[in-house]
Amino acid sequence: MARSTVIATALVGVVLAGALAACVPTTPTPVPSLPVAQPSASSTSAAPEDPVFVEGGTAEENQAYFDKVNLAYFANDGFTSLGIIDNLVAAGFRKQDMEVTPDRTSIDLDVDSRVFSVRLKGQCLIGDIQPAGYKSIIAPLLGTGGCLIGTTQQIP
Repeated sequence: MARSTVIATALVGVVLAGALAACVPTTPTPVPSLPVAQPSASSTSAAPEDPVFVEGGTAEENQAYFDKVNLAYFANDGFTSLGIIDNLVAAGFRKQDMEVTPDRTSIDLDVDSRVFSVRLKGQCLIGDIQPAGYKSIIAPLLGTGGCLIGTTQQIP
């Protein structure tokens, strides 16, 4: 009895597999290609402008420059908290508007991420560098008037 059940189950499987195979097309269905944007006659071939520091500008106006300055520094010089600050000062940002997290933890271990900020016109440019890469955001000032929560390093 058990052998006939196995054979019957196998036959059902073969029949189902054949039925499913009949449903699958033998030639692939063509995939529509997406249209490629063509430059219009009025567009220019000029490269986008290199971001520059906007003295007295907003966080939005300076974010691209902030990113450019930070990415160049991280690519060439590694990173330390005060080194990040010194680099931003050399790029035109005001030291008194900056905050940065420490290079070491409270138990004297190396940190895996450094977060730093610049206050600009009631907003914060916040950068984060870690082994996985760099990111930045624009955020509102905190109720304390600062940008970062938690322990920050004294900036001389």
